[in-house]
Amino acid sequence: MASAKVNGTGSNVNASSSPRMPGLARKPSSPMNPAFMTSAPGKVIVYGEHAVVHGKAAMAATISLRSYLLVTTLSKSHRTISLKFPDIGFNHTWNIDELPWSTFSAPGKKKMYYDLVTCLDPDLVKAMQPHLSGVSPEVSDEKRKVHRAAASSFLYLFLSLGSQTFPGCVYTLRSTLPIGAGLGSSASISVCLSAALLLQIRTLAGPHEDQPPDEAELQLERINRWAFVGELNIHGNPSGVDNTVSSYGKAVLFKRGDYTKPPSTIPLHNFPELPLLLVNTRQNRSTATEVAKVGALKKSMPAITDLMLEAIEKVTSTAHKLICSPDFDENDPKTTETLGTLMNINHGLLVSLGVSHPRLERIRELVDFGGLGWTKLTGAGGGGCAITLLRPDAAPDRLKELEKKLDAEDFERFETTLGGDGVGVLFPAVLRQEGAEDGSVEIDQEAFLEAEGEDGVERLVGAGGRAKKEGWKFWRVAEKNHYDGDE
Repeated sequence: MASAKVNGTGSNVNASSSPRMPGLARKPSSPMNPAFMTSAPGKVIVYGEHAVVHGKAAMAATISLRSYLLVTTLSKSHRTISLKFPDIGFNHTWNIDELPWSTFSAPGKKKMYYDLVTCLDPDLVKAMQPHLSGVSPEVSDEKRKVHRAAASSFLYLFLSLGSQTFPGCVYTLRSTLPIGAGLGSSASISVCLSAALLLQIRTLAGPHEDQPPDEAELQLERINRWAFVGELNIHGNPSGVDNTVSSYGKAVLFKRGDYTKPPSTIPLHNFPELPLLLVNTRQNRSTATEVAKVGALKKSMPAITDLMLEAIEKVTSTAHKLICSPDFDENDPKTTETLGTLMNINHGLLVSLGVSHPRLERIRELVDFGGLGWTKLTGAGGGGCAITLLRPDAAPDRLKELEKKLDAEDFERFETTLGGDGVGVLFPAVLRQEGAEDGSVEIDQEAFLEAEGEDGVERLVGAGGRAKKEGWKFWRVAEKNHYDGDE
């Protein structure tokens, strides 16, 4: 393989070298480390939204829309870290030596990479504030809130896991996920950042083909724990389901009763990869508002509401039993029929809880009229997105007709795949590609920034779905088929 071209930082990286994946031992990062990438998927709740808020089980699965983070190490003379998130118009740089390292490393404050953090330390949050006040002063209040949330999540992770000896770096993020649509975009970003920082401090091994499943699970647990910390900075009190499924991939059965303890999480690696039509209503909604609706209904009609929440969990457990059955066949049309029927039931219960929206019901109407599949809201409801599990025999001409109707009514649609890989690593940032000189293409910062839109990003660095590029590696864990819920 020939030498790679000059990357976006001005450092020459020789792609003919074979950099060893970071081991478990900590050691200082080299200022000439090659650029690398992490990627993590978005998610949809397939079964169990709202019930999960009340201690019931939910099933979430990945979608092939993903976030991508390119990490470029600067030369020794650079003592800055920069975040470049062009998709949200965010770009900010900090001086490493001016950050509040003493507060984060004080006795009782310093967290180790293997620690479980279930809440933010108010002293650490306070110490970060002067370093967040200068973020995006020129933009609107609404945009600044998004930019500061991203900056806060990154800085808390960087200061918790890193040290003042950290090399200067540029963290460039691109995403094919719509923001604020209930698809776990912030969790996808948090997983990318967590994995990247843990790789940089050499506390992850792999992923590699012969990695023992137990070791892979330990690595994923570390990534997931710190991604949850990133989510705490953004959402305050997240359930943890988004970062969990984004880390582990495929699908996850998730249950969180006590927020002071780790959630009950069962990866479902038998979950089938299925074609999915994802439709964004473009209707703004508030998760807190929709959750409050169900809370108010439960307070006023506790017996009826509890029965509906229990019925939603029964839908989830029925789907789980099917997927974990020894004779489960993802290619059997009856399997798709059963999973789709359960989606319909789940949606009906959510409608009864009062969390649907006319735009969501219009999507269902259009899909049902064409006989094309099974549709339900996903996430909090009140707007956001709907997912349609397509029938295997869906007529192409009817699908085209549906697409035209959705476009005419200003819906945003995505053809995606349900149940793909979780967090992935491209180390170094070199893809194997037939037809390229010496069979490889280096992803540098310039090319990454110039990729046009979601399609351009996927064509350049795709780690999932139809555009999946060779070279990405993913952690694999063993299947667990137990479930402690009501079955």
